[in-house]
Amino acid sequence: MRNFDDCAPIPQQTSYKAIPPALVTLMGAGPGDPELLTVKALRALQSAELLLHDHLVSDAILELAPAQAERIYVGKESSRHTMPQEEIGALMVRLARQGRRVLRIKGGDGYIFGRGGEEAQVLAAAGIPFTVIPGITAAQGAAAACGIPLTHRDHARTLVLTTGHLQENRQVDLDWQALARPQQTVVIYMGLGTLPIICEQLIAHGLPASTPAALIERATLPEQRCITGTLRDLPAVARSAELKPPTLIVIGEVVNLHAALATAQVFVPSSTDP
Repeated sequence: MRNFDDCAPIPQQTSYKAIPPALVTLMGAGPGDPELLTVKALRALQSAELLLHDHLVSDAILELAPAQAERIYVGKESSRHTMPQEEIGALMVRLARQGRRVLRIKGGDGYIFGRGGEEAQVLAAAGIPFTVIPGITAAQGAAAACGIPLTHRDHARTLVLTTGHLQENRQVDLDWQALARPQQTVVIYMGLGTLPIICEQLIAHGLPASTPAALIERATLPEQRCITGTLRDLPAVARSAELKPPTLIVIGEVVNLHAALATAQVFVPSSTDP
């Protein structure tokens, strides 16, 4: 019979270190044209392993990622959300904790009406490391592509970016008095569906009905359309043209420059276009 002292020592239980969470990259994909991606965004795409992308990110941009990279669509369109915002945040946290590097891609710039700030808050609260790659926002891309400078010494020394979508109370809750000030350019994202309310309220708060305005559909892409009018007739113009989202609204005297600049400005399509 063997004594206890003669027995080989019982091996201690191996302790496993928890996998540290992987890095999440919040990337702005710009206004649509793949050639308007930043160099840093392109590098992130080319080394991506897992992409979470919105509906405004074109196939041409997604194709810049490796073919073997996993792609998960989490797009949100008006009244049609593939995945609620809370679930998107939870998914990023879960994937990062599994050690998977996530490239979260949004159209334009995620920190400008893209809910990127909310997603960054979720990651920070969960202790997930993240980095942010800014993108050219839709206002910049649309204005440049259509020959409408957003600021101009003679016409606009203030630039205001805002959104025009309906709130939960079915109202467009904006500071109309501030938006109706003269000598400024107002760019409204996600406002096509509430265009009649926007024009009505701006006129009611003092902006002349004759104020120039433009509607820019699918900015920087080959199918881009830029239609101009005034606050008075803009809703009718939009209906007649049968515009669809994404369409940006630009309001202000700078829109008058479009006619002169567009005659000489050349639209150079991306070399990735077929």
